[in-house]
This record gives sequence, structure tokens and C-alpha cells, in this order.
Amino acid sequence: MKFLDVFDLRRHLIRHPTAHKGDAGKVLLIGGAPTMAGALVLAGQGALYSGAGWVVLMMLDSVSAHVLAKQPELMVHDAQAYHPEQAFERIEPDVIAIGPGLGTSEQAATWLKAALSWQGPLVIDADALNLLASTPSLLTHLQNRTQPTTLTPHPGEAARLLGCSSNDIQSNREQSVLNLVTLTQSIVVLKGHATLIASPSQEVLECQHGNAGMAVGGTGDVLTGCIAALAGQGIRHQLDLWQASCLGVQLHAMAGDYLVQHGTGPIGLTPQELALAIRIMINIS
Repeated sequence: MKFLDVFDLRRHLIRHPTAHKGDAGKVLLIGGAPTMAGALVLAGQGALYSGAGWVVLMMLDSVSAHVLAKQPELMVHDAQAYHPEQAFERIEPDVIAIGPGLGTSEQAATWLKAALSWQGPLVIDADALNLLASTPSLLTHLQNRTQPTTLTPHPGEAARLLGCSSNDIQSNREQSVLNLVTLTQSIVVLKGHATLIASPSQEVLECQHGNAGMAVGGTGDVLTGCIAALAGQGIRHQLDLWQASCLGVQLHAMAGDYLVQHGTGPIGLTPQELALAIRIMINIS
């Protein structure tokens, strides 16, 4: 197995002096069911601080679908006001990511089905993965997609997709990520200590960065936003979804290490701090 070493891909993100926000991509993030709006906001911060030109949140919880005073850059929509296809047509995203705080309701499944039919790069995380595991028709939609897709399961979500236990996943992580790639025909990021990434056309790579301080709820949501943002920038900067996913994993893990090295954590390290540190990693010379 080879180690993940794609830090040089940051060169694709360099902006021309005449660049405008459209050159950095529009990211649509879908999730934030009642009691879980924070997960979608964290994904939004991950996308914002990773350089997306626009970040749009489609919030399933109507009560939370309002302007975020501390993060006004995030454009929040109420999912109750849209049919998914109507939303995609109106927003015209470059990349969609679905799952952070999504829940497993009928409404969540409707949005996931629409996202799977959308003709563009897609990142799938969290409860969207659980819906795939519990709904064979949605999994079939995923398997039949012709557009690039990245899945970002933790061991529990991976186990549900493969119909086994988390211990089974952890006992042979390399084979598990390969089994997920075969099942989903997608790029798969198997999160955890020494995160693995593989795809139908790429061998397994292992991330050597990251630390136990990142074992806190919300860090995975930040990764989802980061990958989506890099993919959005990549559309006009020659960075495909595989490269964006690899770079996102490495930047995310290195950001965690940077925080610990500079006195933040490991205990008490927060996802919001991680999102900000990703920005440092992208711009560091």
C-alpha cells in the first residue's frame, strides 16, 4: 500500500489576479435535519475555509433555515420550500455534498434520490450513507451513476454498507475499502486512524497524518465540506474529484496535526478550529 502524498496538488488552487468567485465553484450542501443543523453548518465552514466561491446550505430543519449571524457568507435555504430538482435548477451548483445532519426521514431519502440523479460531482457522507445501506433502490441509483462520486464513511457507516460489524471493518481496513469501492463503484474515503482512500481506477492510499484529537463529532462534516470545495475549484483549475478527495483528506489531517503542534489540543480540539487550520494548510508556503 502506498502513502497519500498529494500536497503539491495545492498548486491547482492558485488564483489568477483577475479571478472571480465563479472560478472557485459553487458548492451546495444538503442536510441539517432538526437537532442536527450544526453538522451542516460545520460542513459549510469546511467548504468556505477551503476556498469555495459560493457555499449554499439546503437546510431540512425550517427553524434553522435563516441567516447565520456569525457566518453570513453561508447562504441558507429552507428545504421545505423546494422540490429538489427545482432547487438544483435554481442554484446551479458545481458540486453537491449530501449527508451532514441529514437524518433518515422520507424527506431525506427524497433529497438523496435527487442528488444521485444529478449530473455532476457528488460527495456522500453520514446519514446519506446510512440511507444507502438501508434502501436497496438508492444503492442501485448510486451504482448506476455516471458522474464522479465520493463516499466518506467512518467504520460504523462502512459496516452498515457492507452488512458486517465495525470490528470486521477495522480488522482489515484495506480489504474493507476495496469491498466498498466494488459495492458502490465510487471513490471511497474510509475515515479513522490512517484514513484510506481508493477508487475503481486507483489503488489504495493511506494517509499518514492526523491525530486522536480529531476524534470528535463534526470533524467528518468539515472534511465533507473541504472535499466539495476543492472539487468545485477543480472544475476550472484542472483538479478532478479523485484528486480533490485525496487533497482534502491530506489537508484535513495535516490541519489537525498543525493545531496540536501549535498548542491546540489534542484534547478539546474543535471542528471549527480544524476548518480554519485547513485554510492555513492550503496557503502555507
